[in-house]
Amino acid sequence: MGRYRTMGMAGCLLWALGGCRQAPPGAHQQISVFRDITLVDGTGSAPREHMDMVIQGDSISYIIETGKDTIAPDAIVLDGRGETLMPELIGCHEHLGLLKGTSMSAANYTRENILRQLIKYEHYGVGEVLSLGSDHDLIFGLRDSSHAGLIPGARIYSAGFGFGVPTGAPPSSIGMDKVYRPVSPEEAIRDVQQLAPLHPDVIKLWLDDFGGKLAKMDPAVYAAIIREAHRQGIRVAAHVYYLADARRLVADGIDILAHSVRDSLIDEPLLAAMKVGRVTYIPTLSLDQFQFVYGDHPDWINDPFFKQSLEPGVWDTLTSPAYILRLRKDPSLAIKRKAFETVLLNVKRVYDAGIPVVLGTDSGAQPVRAQGFSEHHELELLVKAGLTPLEAITVATRNGARLLRISEQTGTLEPGKRADFMVLSKNPVTDIKGTASILSVWQNGIKAGE
Repeated sequence: MGRYRTMGMAGCLLWALGGCRQAPPGAHQQISVFRDITLVDGTGSAPREHMDMVIQGDSISYIIETGKDTIAPDAIVLDGRGETLMPELIGCHEHLGLLKGTSMSAANYTRENILRQLIKYEHYGVGEVLSLGSDHDLIFGLRDSSHAGLIPGARIYSAGFGFGVPTGAPPSSIGMDKVYRPVSPEEAIRDVQQLAPLHPDVIKLWLDDFGGKLAKMDPAVYAAIIREAHRQGIRVAAHVYYLADARRLVADGIDILAHSVRDSLIDEPLLAAMKVGRVTYIPTLSLDQFQFVYGDHPDWINDPFFKQSLEPGVWDTLTSPAYILRLRKDPSLAIKRKAFETVLLNVKRVYDAGIPVVLGTDSGAQPVRAQGFSEHHELELLVKAGLTPLEAITVATRNGARLLRISEQTGTLEPGKRADFMVLSKNPVTDIKGTASILSVWQNGIKAGE
């Protein structure tokens, strides 16, 4: 974390010019002061320089201009000169457990592998992950332990077992063998009723044909899933690609579009319907770029921040001449490049329409979508799409917390909220790449790894 000095603990934290400021309840808890920082609080407000952020126990006590109070001799003081604090990122479309090395498999789905991935996410400053529909039975116990602070790493949110198509998406060959695959609306309703008592954070459905290669979900089936989920008080997220499907999903009451519309520009009628329906949009921009970008030798291919996020063996694959040639000779390359151009245009249209956009990357669903790096790269792509760095940061922090319904606890750095944040050596509002300049990560007022 940079520089710090210990000044004891307990007692009154800060002493104002007129005397001792009353410490909040629980003054016996550890008190820490991040002094003279630049604060990017996640609310969308401009950065504030020369601030002190005061932490008591696991929460932010208050934030004040440096020099306004005198620090009492009972606080731990961390000198933050030249450093920026911002909230941890919140990944609202991720996948846990199936990826290991260069393989995707149900055999990889173990407690040990999930914990390893949660720690990796946290190491990269991702504090919460919504695992979207590919999970196995043990996820719900791990989720509860995660929320209770009994296991390390990012906190888990989960859609549990998603809803797919018989012989269609998602492919069971990559470990998604717990997915429900109803053949009728009646079966879909029974499946939702079976899943609901496990209290998934959302329900996920796949209706896409994966470029015309697979059968699509019957609209009557996904309409039944949405209706029954809503009857059970659960929101629904949909894997989507086509504009026509997005229109029908929104008309049927979908809550979350879990990917970008990629075949066409989103038109004004759909934007209006999304706004009326309070639909949230997860653009997963990096997913579409990853389908071809490694053939272009991106400038971050040798960056340690990228390389260290990859599973063993994946970097060798991505940089191999055979893999690069395969990407460059891909017969669908032009379609994929065009889709990426379209997703950049669409996310800006959605954002400008006032529709909530949140961060999600589909990391962990394929080896090329590195857990941790992808989330930071997604911020760069949001800026490439036309959002300001400050807007992109708000998408990745406050907006994600709102989607997960945890904005009263985290997502912004404000008094009374959990002390969940990254310490950076660069200001990401000046250059969004600064989110990767991580010096340390803190959750519940504790430095990760300690």
